[in-house]
Amino acid sequence: MKVRSSIRSLAKRHRDNRVIRRRGRILVINKTNPRFKARQG
Repeated sequence: MKVRSSIRSLAKRHRDNRVIRRRGRILVINKTNPRFKARQG
């Protein structure tokens, strides 16, 4: 999982990426290609 300050640019790299809030964190998850997982901050 990558940790980035800007999540929006990572989310645009693949069409299946979803931006989700969990426990106060903003995450990018991708069911079809898990290598795009990321979290903010």
